Amino acid sequence: MAYNKDNVFAQILRGEMPSHPIFEDEKTYAFMDIMPASSGHTLVIPKSEAENIFELSPGYVGAVAKTTKLVAAAIKKALRPSGIIITQLNGPDAGQTVFHYHMHIIPVYSEKPMKVHMNKTENKEALELTAIAIKKRLG
Repeated sequence: MAYNKDNVFAQILRGEMPSHPIFEDEKTYAFMDIMPASSGHTLVIPKSEAENIFELSPGYVGAVAKTTKLVAAAIKKALRPSGIIITQLNGPDAGQTVFHYHMHIIPVYSEKPMKVHMNKTENKEALELTAIAIKKRLG
C-alpha cells in the first residue's frame, strides 16, 4: 500500500481537519482521539509520511517514542488512571484503520471499563476539557 497523502492524520497535520492538540514539536504532534477507548485516549503521530513502522525513519521512531513518554506522564498526572496502555498497529489485519504511523496512549481506569475503539465520536467539549487538563501537566 502506498502512503495516502489525504489520510485524516495528514489532513490534521496540514490544518485541514480540526483536532484537540496536546503537544507539538518539530517532529511530532499529539492530540485527543475523537473516538476514544477511554477518557484521555491520545494519539501521537510523526510529521513524516509513513504508513507504518517499517516506513518510518529511525529519527522519527525516536521522536514519537519521546513524545509518547512525555504525554503519557502528563496523562498519568492529570487523569490518575490505574494503568496506561501504549500500543501501535501495523496493517489492516493488525487493526490499523488510519494509514499514517501513530501511537495510542490509552488510560485505563479500574472503575470504568474501556469502550471498543471507534465505537462513537466523543463530545467535542469533553475532548477539549480533557486536552486542557493533560496540557497543564506537561513538563
